[in-house]
Amino acid sequence: MPQDQPRTRRAAAGVRTAALWADVRDVAVGQAAQLGRPIVVLDLGGGTGELAVPLAELGPDIVAAVTVVDPSPDALAALQRRAAESGVADRVTALQGDADTLAEVVPLGSFDVVCCHGVLEVVDDPGVTLRAVSAALAPGGVVSLAAAGRLAAVLSRALVGEFDQAHIVLTGGTGSWGEGDPLPRRFDLQALRALVTEAGLEVDSWRGTRVLSDLVPSVHVDTDSQRTALLALEDTLAGHAAYPLLGELGAALHVVARAR
Repeated sequence: MPQDQPRTRRAAAGVRTAALWADVRDVAVGQAAQLGRPIVVLDLGGGTGELAVPLAELGPDIVAAVTVVDPSPDALAALQRRAAESGVADRVTALQGDADTLAEVVPLGSFDVVCCHGVLEVVDDPGVTLRAVSAALAPGGVVSLAAAGRLAAVLSRALVGEFDQAHIVLTGGTGSWGEGDPLPRRFDLQALRALVTEAGLEVDSWRGTRVLSDLVPSVHVDTDSQRTALLALEDTLAGHAAYPLLGELGAALHVVARAR
């Protein structure tokens, strides 16, 4: 029914973001435990704070401060409002900039965790961006890297009958199907591993996220029980030791890497 549509969309969005957030939360909590102190986080391209504010909400005993660097002043204004509404404005800093200007806006070598989500797909040179991210890390720091998966786009294009586009995504150099594609670039796991290595980082772990969530019609995640069941299935698919390829089918690939 029409009045149920907003709730259905929120449920579907929750499934799409819950798994990645759980992974990032584990990274933050684990890093704070390993260092024995609250951590300092940089969120490059963090926009309106969908990640930064929940990180700050973990509490000052885990996350001392979160700095968001983003080129959009409107997004940063929304971030500041969200942080104020959540009561964490004193631990969230908004700075205008991007990967190319990172060294000019933040002190490099000073962040325990750097999040770089949804950035490599749109920058001019992913390798340059990852090297800037690596330079921002403090000794012992960790990078949380999330990027759009190529194989997921092949499946999604094929399932809507766009077979030519699916073929281009699979065989083209960028993982984009060209004109009309909202993303100029997608990655497979091998390409992400290579970029991480070239930036002087070492892959600690990886997971695919949203293996099914972007393909399942939202009507099938309209209830809490359906959402819970899909999240459980997603978690099993993404981390199944016997079938690692399943994780590579995720709409996003999440790589956790450390400085070598």
